[in-house]
Amino acid sequence: MERYEKRLERKPVLDAFLSWLKIQKQKVLPKSALGQAITYCLNQWKKLVAFLEDGRLEIDNNRSERSIKPFVIGRKNFLFSNTPKGARASAIIYSIVETAKENGLNPYYYLRYLFEKLPNIDLTDKNALDKVLPWSTTLPIVCIDFKNLPK
Repeated sequence: MERYEKRLERKPVLDAFLSWLKIQKQKVLPKSALGQAITYCLNQWKKLVAFLEDGRLEIDNNRSERSIKPFVIGRKNFLFSNTPKGARASAIIYSIVETAKENGLNPYYYLRYLFEKLPNIDLTDKNALDKVLPWSTTLPIVCIDFKNLPK
């Protein structure tokens, strides 16, 4: 809530920037570098200001970029994913592990929990999957990595 309120204080600055963009769009050549930049910014405006409307959103994706860095660096090690199904399986498991870490879970214990629960899950129950997601409040305490809880 505090972050949301702090961001709202900056709304007048963005409103002034939007007004400036609209004025400049009428003055510059559309195919010039500045014209293209203005058009791009206006086309992305809703995405730019989305972080103002929800205090939970990050202003950048630095955390997610950092979390995938080991996989980018080690991509030559992933040549064993020599089929589309193997690559898809790897992507799924990496996503689960990194999402678990970002939510303060111990990936090992979280994966063990998933492997125990998922085979028996009732897929007709719309809330069943919600209960095993990394941000669920119903996860067993053994899954929580108290040293790396999100701040």
